[in-house]
Amino acid sequence: AMAERWNGFPNVLSAAQFHKGNLLSLLKLAKEIHLDMKKSTADAPLKGKIVALLFYEPSTRTSSSFHCATLRLGGQVLSLKNVKTSSVAKGETLEDTVRTLESYCDLIVLRHPEKGSALAASKVLKCPIFNAGDGAGEHPTQALLDLFTIYMELGADALEKGLTVTMLGDLKNGRTVHSLSNILSHFPIKLNFVSPDFLKMPDYIKKMLAEKKIQVSEYENLETCLKDTDVLYVTRVQKERFKGPDAKKLYEKAQGAYVITPDLMKKLKAKEKMIVMHPLPRIGEIDPAFDSDPRAAYFRQMKYGMILRMALLVRATS
Repeated sequence: AMAERWNGFPNVLSAAQFHKGNLLSLLKLAKEIHLDMKKSTADAPLKGKIVALLFYEPSTRTSSSFHCATLRLGGQVLSLKNVKTSSVAKGETLEDTVRTLESYCDLIVLRHPEKGSALAASKVLKCPIFNAGDGAGEHPTQALLDLFTIYMELGADALEKGLTVTMLGDLKNGRTVHSLSNILSHFPIKLNFVSPDFLKMPDYIKKMLAEKKIQVSEYENLETCLKDTDVLYVTRVQKERFKGPDAKKLYEKAQGAYVITPDLMKKLKAKEKMIVMHPLPRIGEIDPAFDSDPRAAYFRQMKYGMILRMALLVRATS
């Protein structure tokens, strides 16, 4: 049902709703916007529309990115951050909050700490809703902007040629890598998962990849796999997702294990033509000394993110 609504009412709830066809048409639209930003903004396709940003969890990048994407397209923004202080604090349900916003706005972008919250909200809405992160669940627009980054940086045909993508860090709790694995599974890629034993990619993701005949290898360090990597996707080890008595010890052990430095890239013979990505914020996983390397794509990735979200907004409101 979700995939059908993509045609009529284009919610963006989960990476699973995308297939190769609608991914490629979305990438094409985003590339057109990117190549002719002046025209895309002059046309003001969102003129007269209001986008509500409803964020129950802190966010700098995702909310600013959606905010600027809307403004550039001529739309306006109702920004509700840190919603804990409003009616929600009085016990209002998420469903009632979004229905109220729907009477003021044309589209809702939601970030919420509970897995499945965006899907639940979509069931009571007639206007489109975008999931901007539901706890440790998914972050589909991040996965789409990651795909767009690969498409722009390595070329449109690179995706069809069979890239090797290596994901590094906390693969258990990182919602970005869960959504990205799903989106990448539509292309003939090879995946390497590099993480400490207790932060491995969840079984349900590995099962989905196996069903799609994607080749997956797991490692505890980069030593053997960095040299064949086309895309190194580095993630933050998320302190807020560690619970229990050993939380601090486990967090520190995991955080220090994988730091990308110019020396490491050289020592492990990383390719000349490859990219290093990171959803940001980074807390020391990539040495700032690496930022000036042309392979460091993470700040360009942010720009692509805004453009991809512009494409989603155009698609959802036209």
